[in-house]
Amino acid sequence: MARTGRRPGRSGTRGKILAAARLHFARSGYDHATIRAIARSARVDPKLVQHFHGSKHDLFVAAMGLPIDPTRLLPALLAPGIDGLGERLVRTFVGVWDSPEGRHLVGLLRSLVGGPDAAAMMREFFAHEIVGTLVASVGIDEPRRRAGLVASQLFGLALVRYVLRIEPIASAGPDALGAWVGPTLQRYFTARLDGER
Repeated sequence: MARTGRRPGRSGTRGKILAAARLHFARSGYDHATIRAIARSARVDPKLVQHFHGSKHDLFVAAMGLPIDPTRLLPALLAPGIDGLGERLVRTFVGVWDSPEGRHLVGLLRSLVGGPDAAAMMREFFAHEIVGTLVASVGIDEPRRRAGLVASQLFGLALVRYVLRIEPIASAGPDALGAWVGPTLQRYFTARLDGER
């Protein structure tokens, strides 16, 4: 009797979905990419995309090869309250980049610098989904503006530390960087934002 069901061996479906996701996130940005469009490009049912990867957020994390879902770090950052949040955020950010799993982020950062599409994709995800969620959780005014300021500081730090390798930033430990850069982020979280909007 002939066997029915899925054929044995590895399916290329997961890889096709990830390739389609990378393309759609790069072309459309995080905000405008959809599970349905990604599924259509991969020639699979949208339910299959969700089966393999869950939400659009989870799909982005997988497609970009991020070593950890950054939203999992938010509860520990927020638990102690807003005091010292800037320093905790810098230490955590640098700790992820310095980890063995985070080393490939340098290549991702280089692609962001060289490609406006990739930059837009990561900016939307990081500034809105991660930093935006963090700022909104603290319950302060102008969350979008503050998230943009925090994201600019963190990406600038990553560029100087991992790509340009400017000293003493390149060789400083996470605690030192937290002490040096954390107060600037803290100001973005708590100070009044005057000036033009």
